[in-house]
This record gives sequence, C-alpha cells and structure tokens, in this order.
Amino acid sequence: EVQVVESGGGLVQPGGSLRLSCAASGFTVSSALVSWFRQAPGKEREGIAIISTGGRNTYIADSVKGRFTVSQDNAKSTVYLQMNSLKVEDTAMYYCASDWRGGSVYGANNYRNWGQGTQVTVSS
Repeated sequence: EVQVVESGGGLVQPGGSLRLSCAASGFTVSSALVSWFRQAPGKEREGIAIISTGGRNTYIADSVKGRFTVSQDNAKSTVYLQMNSLKVEDTAMYYCASDWRGGSVYGANNYRNWGQGTQVTVSS
C-alpha cells in the first residue's frame, strides 16, 4: 500500500523553525517525485516544495523561497521540509503528496496519494 505520513508540526513563535517529516512506504522515494503542500483556513491548497530524482532536483515556491528547504533521506524513505524564519502567515495544515500523474507539480489535483497532514501554527 502506497502511503505517506507527515509529522513534526506544532506551535512555534514567529522567527522560529520547524522540520516536518514525510515517511513514505509502498514506493521508492529515491525514484519518486514528492511534494509538500499547505492549506490555511479558507484558502486553496498551495504547493510549496517539490523534490525528485533522488533528491537531486528541488523546487521551492516563491512564497517560501529563502526560508524553506526540502530534502530527503533515501535510506529512511523520508522527505523533510525545513522551515526557518517562520511567519504568522505560514500557519496552515501541511501535507505530503506523492504519485504525481503529470501536469503542474504545484497542482494539488495532480497527485493521487496524500497524507493526513500536520498542523503548523505560528503565533506569539
């Protein structure tokens, strides 16, 4: 069974950092494209980070560029999202997605497999 499970969310103060994990099973992370999305209340799901080709190719959305990075550990079959200099507007549910079926890598409709999400709240 193809599955991704997110963890690492929580409450953090503005300017703080968090590292989210996406543990994958049922497929080989080293040969897959895995993405991070987030969705704030009342807003559309936004693609923010993509990693592929065993970690050699990464893409970061402009909205988080310079603050977020994506990486993976193939041995642990896990993809990470390192979030630094967090802002209140980063508050959202963060999701990991896999099984991309083509089209825009930032399009939520283009992924078949989703995790349950992990909540990130940035607040003082």
